[in-house]
Amino acid sequence: MSIADNLIAFTLAATLLTVTPGLDTALILRTATVEGRRQGLRAALGINVGCLLWGAAVAFGLGALLAVSELAYSILKYCGAAYLAWLGVNMLMRPRHSLAPIATQPRTQSNWFLKGMMGNLLNPKVGIFYVSFLPQFIPHGQPLIAWTFILVGIHVALGLLWAMVLVSATHSLAGVLRREKVIAALDRATGLLFVIFAVRLALSRR
Repeated sequence: MSIADNLIAFTLAATLLTVTPGLDTALILRTATVEGRRQGLRAALGINVGCLLWGAAVAFGLGALLAVSELAYSILKYCGAAYLAWLGVNMLMRPRHSLAPIATQPRTQSNWFLKGMMGNLLNPKVGIFYVSFLPQFIPHGQPLIAWTFILVGIHVALGLLWAMVLVSATHSLAGVLRREKVIAALDRATGLLFVIFAVRLALSRR
């Protein structure tokens, strides 16, 4: 695939992953609904800063590891493929029909930027996901660290755009995204995408 093809493929995949309802979506919707749009945007900004920090950790750690070890590359590739396949099969076979509830709390002056950021930083699945998902969109021969930041930047930009849509249309979108059929359909689509990329990753060569 050319550089443009990789960017387009990643952007399409990341868009689908971004709009699939999950804990981040539920947190933004809850915060914007209960504490106002400004706090919802702060939570979204914190979530995406957390993604950037995970991306930096993955970029530097992954680059140093893969540069010196063919064995590490192979282990990471197959572990990543297995992880994506496991996620995908679970989403295909057991799609959710409701969002995980976010506890309702009274209005406070909570630091939702910090809460959103720490929620992502304390979730190792974000790092594992980046390690398993990003490398297959990095063109052969291109600098690993730079491209990891480019892809994470695209993911973060999409996340911020989607957060602004969520916050600006809190009530109408919250109703749609909480529908059982919508959640199940998005889970199945994302699961199929994961399985396809797992196969692609397992068959890829350095």
